[in-house]
Amino acid sequence: MGKGGNQGEGAAEREVSVPTFSWEEIQKHNLRTDRWLVIDRKVYNITKWSIQHPGGQRVIGHYAGEDATDAFRAFHPDLEFVGKFLKPLLIGELAPEEPSQDHGKNSKITEDFRALRKTAEDMNLFKTNHVFFLLLLAHIIALESIAWFTVFYFGNGWIPTLITAFVLATSQAQAGWLQHDYGHLSVYRKPKWNHLVHKFVIGHLKYGKKKLKYLPYNHQHEYFFLIGPPLLIPMYFQYQIIMTMIVHKNWVDLAWAISYYIRFFVTYIPFYGILGALLFLNFIRFLESHWFVWVTQMNHIVMEIDQEAYRDWFSSQLTATCNVEQSFFNDWFSGHLNFQIEHHLFPTMPRHNLHKIAPLVKSLCAKHGIEYQEKPLLRALLDIIRSLKKSGKLWLDAYLHK
Repeated sequence: MGKGGNQGEGAAEREVSVPTFSWEEIQKHNLRTDRWLVIDRKVYNITKWSIQHPGGQRVIGHYAGEDATDAFRAFHPDLEFVGKFLKPLLIGELAPEEPSQDHGKNSKITEDFRALRKTAEDMNLFKTNHVFFLLLLAHIIALESIAWFTVFYFGNGWIPTLITAFVLATSQAQAGWLQHDYGHLSVYRKPKWNHLVHKFVIGHLKYGKKKLKYLPYNHQHEYFFLIGPPLLIPMYFQYQIIMTMIVHKNWVDLAWAISYYIRFFVTYIPFYGILGALLFLNFIRFLESHWFVWVTQMNHIVMEIDQEAYRDWFSSQLTATCNVEQSFFNDWFSGHLNFQIEHHLFPTMPRHNLHKIAPLVKSLCAKHGIEYQEKPLLRALLDIIRSLKKSGKLWLDAYLHK
């Protein structure tokens, strides 16, 4: 009787056992048409799902054939909800003898980073302070009110118009940090909008390698002022944000975005007419775009990286970005994105808490000998030009002076 029962139990165990895979097998499935990845030692076939992935194929596909545990946790605060989508994709587990990290990644760094994340959770650093964002909203509304009053009281002459434009550009730059967070994806490689559609050679000559000759790249540090910022927000970024809201059916966010344009035209058409209001809006966007581009690129464009192949999550983010020194002005000017390292490591952490986790990140870097780059604001801005000039010269030497 007992023997028969044991045999039945053994058969049941064999029925529920799942396939196991080695890293050698998993790493073969890193193609666009064949993608596996590992999360918490479980193996998932995401080949078809990657097309539906809300963050896009590029993000999830980056970890094909690798361990994606830390990236997965970074972007998905509600693990229970996302777990429902993972269940149908599960095909097996790592073999018991296999390490949790692939390609010989430093398991100690990964272990320490996960402990750091647990510390951040225990400190409630992922909890939003609603007062902070209410004050931010009040700040934006106050600036918009000042802008309207300037035109209302002083008229629509050149000087009141310029003052109003700068005030509105400031209010929209502050609101723009919210839009940046809305569509933000952390850096595995340089963000695709850094490249501005073949207009610049950045880092290790991604487009230079293809010998694209749309523009004289050796002068890109000069025409960046005329092409980069004007293209990004008035054209590309606004389009991207609106389309993201529509694709993801975020109708409330879309309504808020549209309300700005309604409010703007209702407010300023009486002063400038329809055509004048349109020109005024684009001038404001032009000013805002310069602000936004310089702030975001001082953390990204200056980093000399390529594919960052097979780095752990912590190391890859430290390689891909840098910080700007903390001060009241720098925090305000950058929307707290001067803590770009922490923002990339913990993309769902509210910005008002980034400075609290920064000392712990620095300590972890010191422990493992990883460079934590932090620089003054002016130097960070000048480094953008230096970086463009350097990569432009490399392109010129590589493809024209042969």
